[in-house]
Amino acid sequence: MNNGISLFDLLVLDIETVPQFEGFSHLNIQWKSLWIDKNSKIVPENITPDESYEQRAGILAEFGKIICISTGYFFEDEQKNICFKIKSFYGDDEKELLNSFVAICNKFYQRNRNFQFSGHNIKEFDIPYICRRMLINQIPLPEYLQIHGAKPWEIKMLDTLQWWRFGDYKNYISLNLLASVLDVPTSKTDIDGSMVQHVYYKEKNLQRIVEYCQKDIIVVANVILRFKNLPILKDELIGVV
Repeated sequence: MNNGISLFDLLVLDIETVPQFEGFSHLNIQWKSLWIDKNSKIVPENITPDESYEQRAGILAEFGKIICISTGYFFEDEQKNICFKIKSFYGDDEKELLNSFVAICNKFYQRNRNFQFSGHNIKEFDIPYICRRMLINQIPLPEYLQIHGAKPWEIKMLDTLQWWRFGDYKNYISLNLLASVLDVPTSKTDIDGSMVQHVYYKEKNLQRIVEYCQKDIIVVANVILRFKNLPILKDELIGVV
């Protein structure tokens, strides 16, 4: 990671995902078989398909779906304060959500060919998940997301997980822990990632998930500022569209 990357080239993002169906019993016979085949070698024998589906389906793009993408970008106000603006795309219609997300990305790309995505673990989760779900929904991948086959140094993304590794690829750190060690206020005040599925399917409270997702990208934005030895964002300098 290059500390010289401009804050104003970054589009910070985070996604929230859930299983496509509320439970394993909702899958047809073919998809039940595909699920069992996918997980037979990695799930302990004492875990039932119902349990494994509940635990893992949301993080697998073949069996999950995106219900929220929150984005944010840095800018300067008239007083040269670093500010942060957030816009979220969410809903039950994943294709509509993804098309709206691509539309805003296209605007960034047209305005700034140096723009790049940033987030926590986006290289290994968020961006691949988005690309897979776009293909599944028959949405063409724009130029900036055509990264299949690209060499690592050809992929322009600022991933705070990769940055923190400093070349130590055995190291994994959660956003919550990274924020804590860098003295950044955490987003884990209401729900955490393990609760998203319950809140979506049982509570049917998508807005609560959106607010959680938006809190996460504020945390990422502040982690990036910490990496650059800059003050974290004041609440009054954060806006939500």
